[in-house]
Amino acid sequence: MNAKPGKVRELARRVADLPGVRMANACWGVPDIFVVVEVANADELNKLLIDKIQSLEGVVRTETHIGTE
Repeated sequence: MNAKPGKVRELARRVADLPGVRMANACWGVPDIFVVVEVANADELNKLLIDKIQSLEGVVRTETHIGTE
């Protein structure tokens, strides 16, 4: 995810505390924050991403890549 300038560390901490988030690390370069989540289904992913992460003040953009086992 990308963040407004000056918001990267704060957002990484806030996102890391959300249920389902396994990792949220501030990065150098693009993206600003690399987030790994684990959810049971697409509905849970929608709720986490759209309702929780994208609604945080300072979030500019998210990009989702889905991995499977």
